[in-house]
Amino acid sequence: MKKLKVIELFAGVGGFRLGLEKTGFYDVVWSNQWEPGTKAQHASMVYEARFGSKNHSNEDIAEVSTSNIPDADMLVGGFPCQDYSVATTLQNSKGLIGKKGVLWWSIHRILSEKKNKPKYLFFENVDRLLKSPSSQRGRDFAIMLKSLEELGYAVEWRIINAADYGMPQRRRRVFFLGYHKSSSIFKSLKTMDRCQWLYQTGTMAQAFPIEKQAQPINSFVLDGNLISISNNFNKGEKLSPFQNTGVFINGKVFTIKAVPSYHGKRMFLGDVLQNGDVTEDFFLSQQDFPKWQYLKGAKKEIRTAKNGFTYNYSEGGMVFPDALDNASRTIITGEGGKSPSRFKHVVHTPKGLRRLTPIELERLNMFPDNHTKLEGISDTKRAFFMGNALVVGVVNKIGESLNYQIANSLRKA
Repeated sequence: MKKLKVIELFAGVGGFRLGLEKTGFYDVVWSNQWEPGTKAQHASMVYEARFGSKNHSNEDIAEVSTSNIPDADMLVGGFPCQDYSVATTLQNSKGLIGKKGVLWWSIHRILSEKKNKPKYLFFENVDRLLKSPSSQRGRDFAIMLKSLEELGYAVEWRIINAADYGMPQRRRRVFFLGYHKSSSIFKSLKTMDRCQWLYQTGTMAQAFPIEKQAQPINSFVLDGNLISISNNFNKGEKLSPFQNTGVFINGKVFTIKAVPSYHGKRMFLGDVLQNGDVTEDFFLSQQDFPKWQYLKGAKKEIRTAKNGFTYNYSEGGMVFPDALDNASRTIITGEGGKSPSRFKHVVHTPKGLRRLTPIELERLNMFPDNHTKLEGISDTKRAFFMGNALVVGVVNKIGESLNYQIANSLRKA
């Protein structure tokens, strides 16, 4: 089977590309990375340094003409989580407008304008996407599902915590795959028993097995157009109808609460630490130690807001230093820099307490060592990249499973 051609949007420093190309089944033929509101395009610089500048675009995707994007078999990207509400223009009752700058609609535009649509889509987002916004739980995801269906796709999704499958970081993200109606997988999914697909034979179930349970599948029809879904979906309900795994095909949602089933090797925070060669500036100073203790500790105190209003503030304590015999907490974008913080990782080593190095943060996301090392890029910026990145191992497993699914469905066709 020929390698699948891939377009990578919102590429960051190339996590999707690393995970997919490592399988040997995919070839990224065009990529785009643009960081709004900043002059220096650091992530794009790293991407070009690692993968070359050929067929890489560093411009606002909303301004890129679809005609400049080559046809491909698959489109991938980890797009920002935003407000996906929609409205029509007065001049054109069919015109669809999300808020300006909402990047989901850039994906939608490219897919709708492509004559030869990619057969497969592969996206990543924060897990709260399935239950946002708080006023209409699940509305944003419902809008996405419906808009993809109108473009000819069925969708399969799963919330995956990388640590549940032996990876070194507790990072929960939703991954979803789109199958175009012209694909052999769409045809398989149309006839397949939904329960069997979700528990055993689906792309996600093959990549990340789950326990077989006796619970019924929750199913419902996603009816109405995008405007009515945007205005009315799940209004007044406290919970999202979307569980952590499911499929959507021909207007109907099938969803279950999946429980991971994994019995393999596990990686922990202690496994990624660099032995030796960590410079002094990563170690906590005696002077800052009380502040670290305060920020990491439990609190019950009265605080005063800027407007003079006083309120009771409380929060639980953090594990300090971080446990080395468990997967790490989620890396956040503010992980870098010396200043004491509640959320930065601190580890105990023979030389004392210290923060994590850029290489260790890369390892927690399963990137190659020094992937983000480049002249002019600070350690703080490298940490920021990893706070924004995905766990490469998750993409790799889904990529392998998708390739198997394509080959299998083609054999049956």
